[in-house]
Amino acid sequence: MTFRPTTIERAYQLAESGSCRTVGDVKQQLNAEGFERVQESLYGSSVTAALRKLCQASYTGPDEEAGAAQADPDDDDD
Repeated sequence: MTFRPTTIERAYQLAESGSCRTVGDVKQQLNAEGFERVQESLYGSSVTAALRKLCQASYTGPDEEAGAAQADPDDDDD
């Protein structure tokens, strides 16, 4: 038996993962993963504000990941 999180649980996971920049991105990903009634599940200013803060705090865009990898290749400069 496999465990599937609820829509709201998965929304928080996505927001914390760093892969979603906005709440809209979270909703799109939930729809892509086959979650139903996304709008109804994430309705409300408290939920939206909390997800927005998580997205802003956690987002790591593709440019940031590439920049971090280039900034510290192996520290073999000695």
